[in-house]
Amino acid sequence: MEVSTITAILDTSLAIIFTWVAYKTGQILWKYTPYSYPNARIRAMEARLFTEQKFNELAESKTLNNFIMNLEDTDYKPYLTSLPALNSESIDRALDKALTDTYGLFFKILPKRTREFFKLLLEEWDVRNITSSVKAKLRGEVARDYINEIGTMVEKVKAIADAKSFEEILVILEGTEYEEAYQKLLLKEITPEEFETELYKNHYLKLSKYAATRKDEEKTILQEFVSLKIDKINLSTILRGKAHGLGADKLRDSLILGGKIKRKTLEALANMEDVEMVLAELDSTEYSGIIREHREEILEDISAFERAFDRYILQRMAELTRFYPLSIAVPLSYILQKESEIRKLKAIAKLIEDGVKPEIIKKVVGELP
Repeated sequence: MEVSTITAILDTSLAIIFTWVAYKTGQILWKYTPYSYPNARIRAMEARLFTEQKFNELAESKTLNNFIMNLEDTDYKPYLTSLPALNSESIDRALDKALTDTYGLFFKILPKRTREFFKLLLEEWDVRNITSSVKAKLRGEVARDYINEIGTMVEKVKAIADAKSFEEILVILEGTEYEEAYQKLLLKEITPEEFETELYKNHYLKLSKYAATRKDEEKTILQEFVSLKIDKINLSTILRGKAHGLGADKLRDSLILGGKIKRKTLEALANMEDVEMVLAELDSTEYSGIIREHREEILEDISAFERAFDRYILQRMAELTRFYPLSIAVPLSYILQKESEIRKLKAIAKLIEDGVKPEIIKKVVGELP
């Protein structure tokens, strides 16, 4: 074989090798580099999240003025320095603003390909606010008491809460994805519960579809996250339904597709006679740890299951951050922890305002996910 031929073969082989290496390098850079800066920044923010000791200190505040003073050396100081009034309601709004700004930061620093998911997560607050305010109005209650000033349509939600008539709400929702479902509610084609279910079904369908469009570990992480959230809603619905003696047909209509627990299993759970039988069946699923640890609490109060499941999701996302340190798992884990922290701060403020003793506040807050 001539030297020129051998040289040509070697050149071709080297070109193929270099092309393959460049391709693989490009894949690695595409996957991991965009997360280097944001995840480093989020890790630094994570280090500032409150410990149990900090929550206990805040529980000892005794007055709201002391509570705010005890937060002066934290990231919440800018939000609490100019409250319009010193009460739990104004503190709630300030904390909602802090959470909104966290989402806003994520929109700025995360890779473009995953920012949309956090916008979708923010939309869940829209669903909560709309369903809560509409149901409150139907009960003749003050809708403002049931909304959080966070989401993608806060001003519309405020307008809904202040609306003088149900027809006015339809005008406010015109052009949004919630208009059709609300119109059906207005025409009495669906119940308030079915209205809420339809909004959540549509929301989680969007999340599931988005997760399915991702690649590799992004897809794995997002699908895991969405599946867990759906399972929590479905299982809570079934447990609460059984606690109130609802039949299987009523429960089946409320189930959301896309969780880890298959439709067939969910329908079997819906057909169970009572909460105890549902828990016994769940003992053979991946959620057995939740059931075994909290069975007696759940039998007394279904919200104990929801709190335990929230902690399970937090734990699962924390595990994924260890497997995938340069991935969307890190911001997902952080946002869950931040929401948990703010939930506890709101509870402490409200309990202090109500004059509850520090020991009881610590107990209540310690049980929150």
